[in-house]
Amino acid sequence: MLKLCANLSMLFSHLPWPDRFAAARAAGFAAVEIQFPYEHTVEQLQEWLSQHQLKLVLINAPAGDLMQGGTGLAGTPGKEAEFASGLQQCLHYARQLGVEAVNILPGRLTEGSSRQQALDTLHGNLQLAATALAEQHIRCTVEAINRHDMPGFLISTVDELQQLPDHPNLFWQIDLYHMARMEQPLASLLTEHWPRIGHLQFADYPGRGAPGSGSLDFASLFSQIKALPYAFWSGAEYRDNNGDMGWLAPLHAQQVGAALRD
Repeated sequence: MLKLCANLSMLFSHLPWPDRFAAARAAGFAAVEIQFPYEHTVEQLQEWLSQHQLKLVLINAPAGDLMQGGTGLAGTPGKEAEFASGLQQCLHYARQLGVEAVNILPGRLTEGSSRQQALDTLHGNLQLAATALAEQHIRCTVEAINRHDMPGFLISTVDELQQLPDHPNLFWQIDLYHMARMEQPLASLLTEHWPRIGHLQFADYPGRGAPGSGSLDFASLFSQIKALPYAFWSGAEYRDNNGDMGWLAPLHAQQVGAALRD
């Protein structure tokens, strides 16, 4: 069955944080993801998750100034100590909250550094993170983000993902929206590379809205994901201003029907 989770950093964003958990449960989600949970205490998050019987399956490691237009941490030469410190904070949250996967954002190319210097820094930080997370039985993922929305982003295509370190606990985080924006072939990407994918996310293209708001064939994509031996989660991470979950109803109906047949 398709394992769907709600990204609470983008979904239900019109609601205060505690109410987003309630809205996710009311919509039928059993799990959530949060981009950067660090503005809340572990105890707050534990309370909200427990109250609504939700599992937190993925968080991002701290990324410094990335979301404010900066270069971030993981691929920025000279910020290795800051990355390591952020990783320790992330490990604390992940352990206490039972998180299954931690995502690393490579960041943008730093002015004054060559691309190779940035990639060397990124590779070292990914090795560090993947090893530390493996000790806690937590998947480490690295995300490719399109260079139209984030100019200068270090990793944006499947070819670039394939050049990252070969570590048994390093997986790809694939967002179908970002891959479509980079004109990557989605169906073949899923078919050929699913063993390397540790987490999926989705939004429609081109507006990064809910499934059905753009041009992607989500009926086919969801069917393909369900048919794969892919065991992990698929996160709804799209621009949502009103909490419309109409796209979920057909999926719930299909899964209820499948359960009854079984």
